[in-house]
Amino acid sequence: MPPLVQAIDLVKHFPVPGGVVHAVDGVSFSIEEGETVGLVGESGCGKTTVGRTMLNLIYPTAGELHFEGRDIFMLKPRELQTLRRKMAIVFQNPYSSLNPRMKIKDIVAEPLRTHTDLRGEALRERVLELLDQVGLTKQHLLRYPHEFSGGQRQRIAIARALALKPKFIVFDEPTSALDVSVQAQVLNLIGDLQRELGLTYFFISHNLSVVEHIADRIMIMYLGKIAEIGTRENIFDHPLHPYTQALLSAIPLVDPDQTKQAILLVGDIPSPVNPPAGCRFHTRCPLAVPACQEKVPQLKEMSPGHWVACPYTTPPQML
Repeated sequence: MPPLVQAIDLVKHFPVPGGVVHAVDGVSFSIEEGETVGLVGESGCGKTTVGRTMLNLIYPTAGELHFEGRDIFMLKPRELQTLRRKMAIVFQNPYSSLNPRMKIKDIVAEPLRTHTDLRGEALRERVLELLDQVGLTKQHLLRYPHEFSGGQRQRIAIARALALKPKFIVFDEPTSALDVSVQAQVLNLIGDLQRELGLTYFFISHNLSVVEHIADRIMIMYLGKIAEIGTRENIFDHPLHPYTQALLSAIPLVDPDQTKQAILLVGDIPSPVNPPAGCRFHTRCPLAVPACQEKVPQLKEMSPGHWVACPYTTPPQML
């Protein structure tokens, strides 16, 4: 059975004065129905561009994105509109993703008015059902977004994403703008909804602890390319790529009696307008050799389901 979502050599370049931003450069992966795949990386590495390109909100420079076996970039507008009922996105900032001039009942009802024939009392009942799913009530129907907390706004955004009963949802750092206590509540809600509705998630974040909590498989991204893909246990217990090891070493320990050696990367992330030749990470990598400047490493399966784009991987003895 083919995966629900499959990206094949996905590329997105943005022309800018003086060059081209290599936001995403040849990314390939798959997502099985019912699983959660997390995408982790530093700010500016191309995570959000991958997520938005997957839904055809940004048209790619090259590559394919198959959803239920069909390349969405090849669909006609009417076919794409029909497909959009099965896909949704929850944006990072609930303060800007909700129209401040619309009441909550209209925000949640908007996709239903666009894609279905629900009107009147049937529409109102569906909106109430959606609000109930995310922990809100009918008392919230006539309020505006500014009357809610950040966590409540994100619940409203999730309700809107669920309106058309999608199969696949992209979460673009949905908890990064929230307080830590509220983050846990929203993450638990996202997990409960997945189990209840049988949803498939693509979860973008720069917070490894959050991704560890929610993802089944994790992809590590650096400067437009995938460095490592593996199960949650692969990534956190047996990281192979030096970049993954450096990211994990930066996670604070809860127990003050425990210690670990942090891996400090030298230098800044290179410009995506002029990325390094060969391996994108070689300018900061402690394992780099001259060959890393010449050949682009390809993802290689080191163990079942554990892929890494580095031929010089070492066991994570320092973690």
